[in-house]
Amino acid sequence: MASPGLRLDAGPVDYILIALYFVFVLGIGLIARRQVSSSVDFFLSGRSLPAWITGLAFISANLGATEIMGMSANGAQIGMATFHYYWIGAIPAMLFLAVVMMPFYYGSGVRSVPEFMYRRFGATAHLVNAISFAVAQVLIAGINLYLLATIVNTLFGWNIWVSTIIAAVIVLSYITLGGLSAAIYNEVLQFFVIVAALLPLTLIAMHKIGGWSGLSHKLHGLEAQHFYAHDPMTSWPGQGLTGFSSSFLSILGIVFGLGFVLSFGYWTTNFVEVQRAMVSKNMNSARRAPIIGTFPKMFIPFIIIIPGMAAAGLGAFAGDSKPDYNNALLFLMRDLLPNGLLGVAIAGMLAAFMAGMAANISAFNTVFTYDIWQSYVKKDRSDQYYLSIGRVATIAATAIAVLTSYFASQYSNVMSYLQTLFGFFNAPLFATFILGMFWKRMTATAGWVGLVSGTLGAVVVGVLSKDALGGASIGVLNLSGQGASFVCAGAAFVIDIVVSVAVSLVTVPKPDSELRGLVKSVTPKADHDEGEVAHWWLSPVKLAGVSLVMVVILNVVFH
Repeated sequence: MASPGLRLDAGPVDYILIALYFVFVLGIGLIARRQVSSSVDFFLSGRSLPAWITGLAFISANLGATEIMGMSANGAQIGMATFHYYWIGAIPAMLFLAVVMMPFYYGSGVRSVPEFMYRRFGATAHLVNAISFAVAQVLIAGINLYLLATIVNTLFGWNIWVSTIIAAVIVLSYITLGGLSAAIYNEVLQFFVIVAALLPLTLIAMHKIGGWSGLSHKLHGLEAQHFYAHDPMTSWPGQGLTGFSSSFLSILGIVFGLGFVLSFGYWTTNFVEVQRAMVSKNMNSARRAPIIGTFPKMFIPFIIIIPGMAAAGLGAFAGDSKPDYNNALLFLMRDLLPNGLLGVAIAGMLAAFMAGMAANISAFNTVFTYDIWQSYVKKDRSDQYYLSIGRVATIAATAIAVLTSYFASQYSNVMSYLQTLFGFFNAPLFATFILGMFWKRMTATAGWVGLVSGTLGAVVVGVLSKDALGGASIGVLNLSGQGASFVCAGAAFVIDIVVSVAVSLVTVPKPDSELRGLVKSVTPKADHDEGEVAHWWLSPVKLAGVSLVMVVILNVVFH
């Protein structure tokens, strides 16, 4: 819960701005409802959206509560090393998804990532993936919901559980009305509202602290007081992020654990993100959507992480024996923003939290309806039946998220909890996908056995660590914080690969004829040929090259 003394002194103009924002949100849901006549409209927006819409939605779906509050908390607690989550832990994987994997997703015509799993590995792997994904989404939706409730609690002073339920009803309203279209168009709106909220807050905070030199002076002063264990103004070797004493192991953990396993696992197999690209109007748009998203993604940390660092430098946590870093931005909003701008900032925070939760819920209802209910419970029913099931699943997922929000409330930095979940669910899935997509010898049995083994391996490491699973961790291994989640992810990936290879060598693979469009080596290039494009920026490969050069430059400049 937000600190008892933390209240935002909003005035009438702030409440008017917040009310207008909600009018727009629900209005978009009502408009989108008119376009929903089938399950494809509800779950996949009819596959009719342009690249710039899906590209912004791709980023906004990730720009939720865990991103805003979690990364600002990391900025306050760790400093510049948090930038690795973007420039190492996001951009390369997003480009890989666009250039290499999206042709297989979009070209195969599947409606979800688990459905791709079904075509490649069969029913058992599909069911394991669908269930694990559904569980992950309600847990992550609980994080977004808890932080959304924290804002409502901070603003009105209501009980945290009352705030949680009210926040859930708001998101539930427009998702149930308009389905994925409502979520995506709201995500585009929310992207601009979030930037409009965080940019002024960043500029005012940096002016207050004395610019970049003032920020450096303040944070180095805190380092001298042992608030930071490592230099908060440098990003490498990133020991403040990993918690490792060895520089080499810290770099290895960031590059392999975060930059490869966690990052590629999240951005290339997480249906919450992939779904946004899959609803594009054609293959070219689907491939460009993640690339378009990389350009705002590489600059977003300047308006999320830097304010968190400024909050620490301005004394937001002075004297706290157990600082709640999740409140970094709320402290800045309370202390720095005048009425009017405060209303915009509150609307922006609410927008971020709703975007993240809506993305989780809309992905959940698609996978639950198509990949669990239609596939294993009630087959061959009418389209309207599955549309109704999707709406019921939306309500059920929201109710479950209210309960799972309790787990998020146990962490002073929700990003640690979130990265642990990614290690459990995304890292082994990425191992299975990448091996199965590039090695035709991998068998259906290896698909589900490797996935289960990798997940169990990550859970074991989490239990043996100091705090990856909170009170359930027993502390046998000297691993804590986000470094523990990196090791969980690495263990899941390696175990999945080893087990999958071993099982594949003693089981029978599918014939090549059944793997076309699913495995790169047996898929003719002509299957994914998009033809000539009129301009270089319409070429996914060339546009990805520009993005990659830019992020390399940023890594060098802010090392």
